[in-house]
Amino acid sequence: MRGALDIAYAALAISPPNPRVGCVITDFSGKTLGLGHTQRTGGPHAEIMALRDAAAQGHSVVGATAYVTLEPCSHQGRTGPCCDALIAAGIKKVVASIADPNPLVSGQGFARLRAAGIEVIVGPGAEESRELNIGFFSRMIRKTPWVRLKIAASLDGKTALDNGASQWITSAEARTDGHAWRARACAVLTGIGTVLADNPRLDVRLVDTLRQPHLVVVDSRLEMPLDAHLFIAGRALYIYAAVPNDAKKAALEAKGATVIYLPGQQPETQGKVDLAAMLMDLGKREINELHVEAGHKLNGSLIREGLVDEFLVYLAPKLMGQGRDMASFGPLTELSQAIPLEFKSTDMLGPDLRIVARIPGRDQF
Repeated sequence: MRGALDIAYAALAISPPNPRVGCVITDFSGKTLGLGHTQRTGGPHAEIMALRDAAAQGHSVVGATAYVTLEPCSHQGRTGPCCDALIAAGIKKVVASIADPNPLVSGQGFARLRAAGIEVIVGPGAEESRELNIGFFSRMIRKTPWVRLKIAASLDGKTALDNGASQWITSAEARTDGHAWRARACAVLTGIGTVLADNPRLDVRLVDTLRQPHLVVVDSRLEMPLDAHLFIAGRALYIYAAVPNDAKKAALEAKGATVIYLPGQQPETQGKVDLAAMLMDLGKREINELHVEAGHKLNGSLIREGLVDEFLVYLAPKLMGQGRDMASFGPLTELSQAIPLEFKSTDMLGPDLRIVARIPGRDQF
């Protein structure tokens, strides 16, 4: 199973919105006959790639064991059922890490394998497989993406000077790592304030990738410039607005964007985008992991509404004094109101410290 999990990581940036899955097929002695991982959307799943790899090497898999990091699918989606392919190939034992949370599959793949006389063992590597696919599990169970908020700041928590200057607070090593986290996401989210101030591309440039994540912009009044750098061929651009402007909507959609009106329904959110409803809509659009790179206002709104699951923070060894904060929310009146976090990892990247922190219990779904 260790080998299957290792190869699953090769699908980290290419398989979304499908889960990252690895498969290793062995004979009775443990010799590897074939291996593979999930390909790009519409391409073969891990089990098919492993079967093809075995065939390409001239290996028979009759009577072999397949180690797979997620329950083999049992339905006809963009590709055919993987469990049927394993049955047809003569596999006699399947060891799977965890059941597929997709209601179209959950348990049915295992049932079909067992009905065909195949021994099925479930459990090895379950925690790692689930963590690798935390966004997929979130979308299937909660119906919303896993929201990861990325922040680059000085040691005293400033993301920019008062005049807005922020390039570059962190090192080249941290920026490259940030692009790797962009690459694994289904979509990158930002706010119109960032677009107007920086005119960013928010694409993946510093690491190799076969796909660009989609882009999501919170733009309540449809202020998006038609010549913004965000319009990149081959990736979806979703713009969420609150105040109707059908002429601007038509112009943006003529450029390839999709504009969705989702105004807040409460007095305090009138004129603003309903962020919770936006996440539900993104779930329907098959967004697993949502990578947020926004300013302190949108960051604060997402935190205040309890919509952030995880924080990806890069801290540079420098002090900036007065400047823009990581997030604007509060003020709190008691320390007990502070949002608790738990550190998942801390790593040095060049001179900078990378912290991955999570809201306790947010991954229990």
